[in-house]
Amino acid sequence: MKTYTVKAKDIVPKWHVVDAAGQPLGRVATRIASLLRGKHRPDFTPYLDMRDFVVVVNAERVRISGNNKMRQKLYRYHTQYPGGLKEITLERMLATHPTRVIEHAVRGMLPHNRLGAQLRRHLKVYVGPEHPHHAQTGGAPKKPKEAAVKKPAAEAAEPAAEGPESVAEASSEAPPEPEQQATEEESST
Repeated sequence: MKTYTVKAKDIVPKWHVVDAAGQPLGRVATRIASLLRGKHRPDFTPYLDMRDFVVVVNAERVRISGNNKMRQKLYRYHTQYPGGLKEITLERMLATHPTRVIEHAVRGMLPHNRLGAQLRRHLKVYVGPEHPHHAQTGGAPKKPKEAAVKKPAAEAAEPAAEGPESVAEASSEAPPEPEQQATEEESST
């Protein structure tokens, strides 16, 4: 019996939605990295992109554990100019770009090679609860249900005109019908 090896053409992409609201940053990041790699799939192959996409919503509401981590944790980058080392605290990063906090955490948990770069493109992070990938995730955007308000019979009927001036106002506000506009334009030319 031969061992089955999955081929790239046989992989069916899947979309996952992760709500980061109230969850610790590290735990959300490990779950996202595992989903991106495809480790939850029975046909997981370490050297292939398993084509799983992850949509993260509520990035600004991720929970940070630790007493003073908001001011102590630093994100560093260099501008490639002399003396160009820049530091940003976690607190400021969450206030300005909350999506980058999750992207940075997940980036460190993925492979640091071409496969990891390809997997990072499958991560979609959004600040609020809305995202534009409802068609792929299989769910339509949830709209709040509107309460059906029943009007009493007296209010349901059109109110009677209070006088001749209200009838004139109503008729003067109504735009002319398209057929009338066309005939007026033809007669003027």
